[in-house]
Amino acid sequence: MTQDPPAYRIKRHLLGKPLTTENISQEKLNNRTALGVLASDCISSSAYGSEEMLRVLVPVVGAAAFTLIMPVTFAILLVLLLLTLCYSDVVTIYTRAGGSYVVARENFGPNVAQIAAVALLVDYIVTVAVQVSAGTNALISLAHLVGNSFTGLDHLQLPVSVAVIVILAYGNLRGVREAGRLFALPAYLFMAAVGLILLASAVRGLTGGLPHADLHADGVVPLGTPGNGWLYGASLFIVLRAFANGGSSLTGLEAISNGISAFREPQGRNARHTLITMSVILGVLVLGVSTLAHFTHAVPYTDGTPTVIAQEAHLAFGDGVIGTVGLVFVQLATALVLYTGANTPFTGFPYLASFVAEDRFLPRVLTRRGHRLAFSNGIVALTVVSLALLVATGASVDKLVALYAIGVFTAFTMAGAGLTVYHLRRQDRYRRMKITLNALAAATSAAVVLIFAVTKFTEGAWLVVVVFPLGVWTLMRINREYRREAAALQAIRAPGADRAVYRRHLVLVLVETLDLATLMALRYAHELRPDEIRAVHFAIDEAYARRLAARWEATDATAVSLELVECPDRRLRHAMKELASRSTEDGDTWLTVLVPRRTYRNVLGKVLHRGTGEKMAKTLTQLPHVVVTILPFDVSRALSALERRP
Repeated sequence: MTQDPPAYRIKRHLLGKPLTTENISQEKLNNRTALGVLASDCISSSAYGSEEMLRVLVPVVGAAAFTLIMPVTFAILLVLLLLTLCYSDVVTIYTRAGGSYVVARENFGPNVAQIAAVALLVDYIVTVAVQVSAGTNALISLAHLVGNSFTGLDHLQLPVSVAVIVILAYGNLRGVREAGRLFALPAYLFMAAVGLILLASAVRGLTGGLPHADLHADGVVPLGTPGNGWLYGASLFIVLRAFANGGSSLTGLEAISNGISAFREPQGRNARHTLITMSVILGVLVLGVSTLAHFTHAVPYTDGTPTVIAQEAHLAFGDGVIGTVGLVFVQLATALVLYTGANTPFTGFPYLASFVAEDRFLPRVLTRRGHRLAFSNGIVALTVVSLALLVATGASVDKLVALYAIGVFTAFTMAGAGLTVYHLRRQDRYRRMKITLNALAAATSAAVVLIFAVTKFTEGAWLVVVVFPLGVWTLMRINREYRREAAALQAIRAPGADRAVYRRHLVLVLVETLDLATLMALRYAHELRPDEIRAVHFAIDEAYARRLAARWEATDATAVSLELVECPDRRLRHAMKELASRSTEDGDTWLTVLVPRRTYRNVLGKVLHRGTGEKMAKTLTQLPHVVVTILPFDVSRALSALERRP
């Protein structure tokens, strides 16, 4: 039995035994696991959505922000309702993963669908960075609130976040089922944690014991002064900025439609039930966190820690042992769900990238399943780009949120518009209601994109505005190249195109030295049954060439004579190209060039010997009527065989 190479043995040890294609059906998720895996991103965003609203409102209207946050939250919940109805329609009609990309492609064509593709790909990348950064914030917030001896950990924000992304990538490279087991539990822990905060706060509030946060503590966001104008002096621009920031709570809503292939049959029904459950949970969490902020006046801090939800947990549970235990549980659950929320893109990004690649708008390598049936290349690509974004922003949630919602709300817009067109073309039951709902969802999402682009433009949204057209152009350019290649390679002109059109077949065997690799090439040349075989050595070193010719003349191993070709300028490939051109200039000769390539398994052999076969092949394939065949010869194996001889 052939022994696996060392690299494969290491890969098998790290990722587990390989799975065959037949195992794909066993890698599907049930509804409870799918809720934990695919909804973590959406549910966990409630941990920072309300805080991002306050971060805009507090510096302008001060304590009035805690009143103003409620109408902004209700506006976001209205958008959540519209998008839930829209995506329930998506997963019912389109039971193939891809979400808004598939909807746009089926209703607007593949070119327009690339807008949705870029939107989702950008959103996935930013989601990984945002969720992981927010999770690290939760851990650092816990350290701030538990005791002063644990403060001063802000410098760990970036390294810890980087380490988490690497761990998530590793977990997903092991396969879907393993990722499900690993990442489903934190979502349920987070729901329980926020439920405990709401329950404890309600009890303390009813008994008059729910305290307020200190609005003048060191490090809090500076408080503005409320005015007497519209909405406590907040301008429409500020309210829209707060709404845009709070819209980050809805990111991840599309994850179920993008990963519908991971559900068990019937996929559409299971996905719809899970989507509705997720939306209800998200609505309760967002409303609950905003309501607590309204009553407790938990205010954001300039450096991001302690977070608003951490303050609410501290105020709800109080001091003492029980309060500390409750706070630790909430913050650990929050950190875990935020980290696992970053896992959702590791499910959706590779699936989406594989679909876009199948349509020939991304490199085909993204369609290949890896060692454990995951789309490994997509996972690696997502990891690399999200790590680069994390390092570029210093793992700052505030900086990353500016890049966040444009991508996902653009995808929402494409989904709603695509479904509107879908129902306009059909005469289904409740057609008018579905057209109205989907068109309203599309219009609302487009408005959010516009609001976000305008209000957050100077804070980093300009980068996404620039990336979008550039990304769409890149995908279109890749597709154009694939189509050009296909047109060239599939141009079959007439029947019998595989018949020989040349009268003469010449085989040239390139000779470096007289050894087993050269003799194997000569033997293969005879198997081709050509009209003529020529062994050619380019005389770069004249003394060596004379010695080689003498050895060749003295051997009985081959009857093919050796031809020496002068190469005084040592331009080997140039000389070979001239020889090939002369050999085929009559227009009736087909030339096959055989290049023996000596391969080495050990590192020392690879270092000591330089191969030129690929470069030679690249030079000669530019010529018509010429084909190059590289013949590998395993020198390490020959050495082992020689050593075993008595």
